[in-house]
Amino acid sequence: MATFFMDNSYSVKVDGDFDFPMSKDDISNLDIVKSGNDSFHILKDSTSYHVEIISRDFNKGLYTVSINGNEHEVSIQTPLDDLIEKMGFATNGAKNIDSISAPMPGLILDISVEEGQEVKEDEQLLVLEAMKMENIITSPRNGIIKKIAVKQGDAVDKKQLLIEFQ
Repeated sequence: MATFFMDNSYSVKVDGDFDFPMSKDDISNLDIVKSGNDSFHILKDSTSYHVEIISRDFNKGLYTVSINGNEHEVSIQTPLDDLIEKMGFATNGAKNIDSISAPMPGLILDISVEEGQEVKEDEQLLVLEAMKMENIITSPRNGIIKKIAVKQGDAVDKKQLLIEFQ
């Protein structure tokens, strides 16, 4: 039962004070039409919303979005993120990451790096389309790309290996 909750629920916080849960079912039930590279048209309860992703830090779950012209800071956390925070564990363990796996099932739209390439922390590695959104996967640390386990156009499963570091 806990695994189902862990895999299917997100905590969304808007502008640091408005907090609400959102499930994968909630997301898939939205009426969303992609209208540009980072823009979407959403229809919810007979109300139209124009949404644009202005910036994103996928590793930290932080996004800046414009909704009908109004900018908002959005934080998205998984139940595991919430548990780590409640337990007081440091969340800067990303520096020791040796590989990156798909955070969710999706399609590899673009790969921005090559094997043997040196990358900096937060540098774009690839673009994963999932749940009707393009997610830029960035490097969690400085390092050298050892192996790229996918190619552009590949469909990937959750937890599937994407990139390994030396």
